Amino acid sequence: MRVIAGTARSIPLKAPAGMDTRPTTDKIKETLFNILQFDVQGALFVDLFAGSGAIGIEALSRGAEKALFIDSARAAADVIRENVRKCRFEDRAKILRADASLAVGEIRAMKASAEAGTRLIVFMDPPYDKGLEMPLLNGLSAAGVLEDDDLIIVEESLGCNLEPELDRRLEIVREKKYKNQKHIFIKKKPEETGL
Repeated sequence: MRVIAGTARSIPLKAPAGMDTRPTTDKIKETLFNILQFDVQGALFVDLFAGSGAIGIEALSRGAEKALFIDSARAAADVIRENVRKCRFEDRAKILRADASLAVGEIRAMKASAEAGTRLIVFMDPPYDKGLEMPLLNGLSAAGVLEDDDLIIVEESLGCNLEPELDRRLEIVREKKYKNQKHIFIKKKPEETGL
């Protein structure tokens, strides 16, 4: 596992040992960032259920302004710190060992301290088929944190269908399927304007 492109290109990254994690493969990571290539520069990036932190670190390497990493496991938080240090991104990264349910408040604070109009990209890779992303998705929507250009990406199993439980103010704008999983791209619905 390594950083694929940008200022930290080719730096090898560690994964938490002895944990039930599924690091996103370099091939899938490269495909994801090819899709995001014009969105990451200058963005605020949030890596939830971060594991090794490889996705958030890739975003920083490709020009994200700041990244927030959240994982509840001590081993994951320690590895993320080590990987961030190795890539020299300490000044642009915040690492929290916390439950992902705290993300909404952290994201609100992150956006409040950023320049108006800065794009937010939230990536979440929860354990598959447990529904852990739904409270976060709907919480972000209800909190009014999302703006039109912001993007949420959920990595889930191929059989996952978020549509039925998704807040009415959110919409799935794209799905990218791989062999064993998919990325679901979600945005805030454009606000309807009455005449």
